[in-house]
Amino acid sequence: MLPYCHFIYLLGCLRYACRMKLKFTKMQGIGNDFVVLDGVNQVINLSQSQYQSIANRYFGVGCDQILLVEASDMAGVDFRYRIFNADGSEVEQCGNGARCFALFVREKQLTDKNEITVATKNGVIVLNITQDGLVTVDMGPPRLVPVDIPFDAPKTERHYQLQVDGEMVEIGAVSMGNPHGVLMVDDVDTAPVETLGKKLESHKSFPARANIGFMQIVSENKIRLRVYERGSGETLACGSGACAAVVVGRMWGLLSERVEVSLPGGELVIRWAGDKSSVMLTGPAEFVFDGEINI
Repeated sequence: MLPYCHFIYLLGCLRYACRMKLKFTKMQGIGNDFVVLDGVNQVINLSQSQYQSIANRYFGVGCDQILLVEASDMAGVDFRYRIFNADGSEVEQCGNGARCFALFVREKQLTDKNEITVATKNGVIVLNITQDGLVTVDMGPPRLVPVDIPFDAPKTERHYQLQVDGEMVEIGAVSMGNPHGVLMVDDVDTAPVETLGKKLESHKSFPARANIGFMQIVSENKIRLRVYERGSGETLACGSGACAAVVVGRMWGLLSERVEVSLPGGELVIRWAGDKSSVMLTGPAEFVFDGEINI
């Protein structure tokens, strides 16, 4: 029988040998940062804890979310697009990530198209790379019926009242492929994003949790926004959150069809004609660096 110290040494060697070297690209969209993994040219089958390790800003690469590029098995769809939060949970949609996804597949020569169709966990979206280097994402029509968000309410309303710590909070609820709650504040700089955002994110009315947007109306064409994202906390930007805020603001009769959204990390432009039309998100995306990580 091996001495205990030898056993521990061999166990450590085995664990190191079982680790794999994973190529990645770090990208960001107005401060919302991502680790992008090419699942077309390398086999990727990671556990929730491994996604957490990659996202860790002290011991890993560090990011708000991890984006996985995979080949599509659907006719007429170019890629499969998967999104994992910093806590390792898989989510349905990310608008800022979608713009990074589009530039990634072009830069890495996975496609030569300017219009790219991708399948997400909650439907198909279309990405368009413009001549000025921006990316426009067709996010599809917003979902307002409570069961489709999902949101616990008997019928569709423009305003919902939620009780938090004995007080009533008025929100709008919408899905942009992922669930969002939006509330209006006088000043986003002093809004209780960390405290109230966290409580609303996991409120019982959102059975799948939700991203919570704090919206300040500047004019009918401009808003300021901070978002507490489920599984990540407050981020510098949230593309789907910007879309959700504009949809809610439009439903409340406060915003026009084209709105500039100012987030802590930068600016996005959202267009929504209303009714069942698609929400269009336009903004930048940038490469930061390529690397390899043992995982």
